[in-house]
Amino acid sequence: MLHTNDIQHRFYFVERAVRLAAQAASAEPGLPRELRGCLERLDKLADDARDILLSSDEPRLRKLVRDMETQAERAKRICDYIPTLSGQIKGAVSHMHGQMQELKRDMSV
Repeated sequence: MLHTNDIQHRFYFVERAVRLAAQAASAEPGLPRELRGCLERLDKLADDARDILLSSDEPRLRKLVRDMETQAERAKRICDYIPTLSGQIKGAVSHMHGQMQELKRDMSV
């Protein structure tokens, strides 16, 4: 598993990607409710990450990463199956999903 500073650094990129996806979602007309829900849950989980990182509670951190990854997977699947979504939201969700995959891989979750 990565060192605490490396994990915090990696989470910074994940959090940034989540925020960009949330911004893209707010600009997307007719965004499916399920996708909006995934992004809102990811945003909440990203907020929770700060406290969990400071606590150095590894089991909670691993659970958080799994929960975030589940939501990122769901959001990506939705984007893949709805052709009418804009390239902006699809790109933002795909980037966010990629960041989550890297975090998961680096943490060996």
